[in-house]
Amino acid sequence: MTTKPPKIPEKISDTLRSTAWFGSKDRNGFMHRSWMKNQGTPQRMFDGRPVIGICNTWSELTPCNAHFRQIAEAVKRGVLEAGGFPVEFPVMSLGETLLRPTAMLFRNLVSMDVEESIRANPIDGVVLLCGCDKTAPALVMGAASCDIPTIVVSGGPMLNGKFRGQDIGSGTNLFSMSEDVRAGRMSVDDFVGAESCMSRSAGHCMTMGTASTMASIIEALGLSLPHNAAIPAVDARRYELAQNSGREIVGMVHNGMRMSQLVDRRSFENAVKVNAAIGGSTNAVIHMLAIAGRMDISLSLDDFDEWGRNVPLLVDLMPSGRFLMEDFYYAGGLPAVMREMGRMILRDAKTVNGQTIGENIANAECWNREVIRPLDSPVQEAAGISVLRGNLAPNGAIVKSSAASENLLKHRGKAVVFDGLEDLRARIDDPELDVDANSILVMRNVGLKGFPGMPEVGNMPLPTKLLEQGVRDMVRISDARMSGTAYGTVILHVSPEAAVGGPLALVKDGDMIEIDVKARRIDLDVSEDILADRQADLPKQLPHSTGGYEQLFINHVLQPEKGADFDFLVGRRGAKVSQNAH
Repeated sequence: MTTKPPKIPEKISDTLRSTAWFGSKDRNGFMHRSWMKNQGTPQRMFDGRPVIGICNTWSELTPCNAHFRQIAEAVKRGVLEAGGFPVEFPVMSLGETLLRPTAMLFRNLVSMDVEESIRANPIDGVVLLCGCDKTAPALVMGAASCDIPTIVVSGGPMLNGKFRGQDIGSGTNLFSMSEDVRAGRMSVDDFVGAESCMSRSAGHCMTMGTASTMASIIEALGLSLPHNAAIPAVDARRYELAQNSGREIVGMVHNGMRMSQLVDRRSFENAVKVNAAIGGSTNAVIHMLAIAGRMDISLSLDDFDEWGRNVPLLVDLMPSGRFLMEDFYYAGGLPAVMREMGRMILRDAKTVNGQTIGENIANAECWNREVIRPLDSPVQEAAGISVLRGNLAPNGAIVKSSAASENLLKHRGKAVVFDGLEDLRARIDDPELDVDANSILVMRNVGLKGFPGMPEVGNMPLPTKLLEQGVRDMVRISDARMSGTAYGTVILHVSPEAAVGGPLALVKDGDMIEIDVKARRIDLDVSEDILADRQADLPKQLPHSTGGYEQLFINHVLQPEKGADFDFLVGRRGAKVSQNAH
């Protein structure tokens, strides 16, 4: 018995990118279809249906993303249900927990991986599977550069940590328990015993760390379906959302709905305000700046300060509050927060499901007023990330007021200076260290070029001798970042960084530093003449590396107020392939 070869349609939609690969009857069409068929793909999948790329950051070395195989399968079901052709592809995965020297070093590399994977392959629309915090901005940045229909599915947070009858949160309680061990208030055995109690299910940090923050930012930007930010990773509704997202992306392709047609400056204004209302991570600043840069949308540090200045903290979550992401979802999630924000939200901003933000949140309800507070009874009156400037940070520095000690938001103290992370580790617990509770800890050469990669070490540990005296917070200043799960009066992203000759490089032990968050000031109380002399004595060469990608990073990374992107990656390049060798 013989069968006739499958009939190839005379004309396949020329509006799809994939048509250039699968739509012809010549040698190239044969090659592209034939090799895809070695996976058991039937001919009908090449009949002009949209090809949907599922960009997967699954990796067992990224524990937050280790369940993404199952999420990808749910997305595929949705794509097939809507008449699309799903194809899953991998990109480098970034896990902040294991990756050294820091995941931030590789964010731009992954964005390049995503951009070139999309552009080089027959992909009409893309679903981005994001989890651990750097994967979200990296994938969105790469897709933004190509500007094809895009939807994001986050992996979701872990279930609440449980330790001896109390909830504990990723990172936040790690930092607090670590300090308790150093101060002698907690045994090492108890500390180790809390490990499995903290991380007890699949998912990313269940505090309002950078992963949860970026999932919320993406939802506020309109790039995901409602409730993407908060559904726990192991909740069946996470997989329902994934399948629905697979359906949605096929419709976006048919409607020609590219990312640039959804996201505009209003979308970013909403996202900045949401970041304040949820007590979001300081890392959101650097990532949003980079995403906006890829989309050719004007966004600056001043916008963060202006838009977020009077936004109250409405979500009582660690590290700024008491609860965790599981509680947040059960209380109503991000739609409930955005509805509570009222006129602060620009409701005509578009979203991936074809409705406006206003339409998506119109019927949202809050089910727990302890977790999501009403506008007239916030956790904190003004919670936006504050941008400080002065002679110590002429291009800006940031502080998360909601996670800081109110009594330290206006402070003057003598500098205790550490020249990098190794110097800090070597001396912070030295009983002879000249430091007191009023001192200001300064660490430099931990920025983008100086480290390189700008690690999450800005929330420096306090000196043991002060912990033993009961000190729980101090002003800390650096050109580093800090984890979104961290807390304290920590001033970050000082720019220009020390490694490129920024004023942070000029600070000496005993110099007086003054901060005034309300006035948005950070100043080094040293005369200009003395600073000029110190500047003249600084080494003139930039940091160097052993070569490879690290050298590329040092040579091309922009400072934090520009989003820390590479200078040659800023802007939207589109999805057109420059040349075709086939």
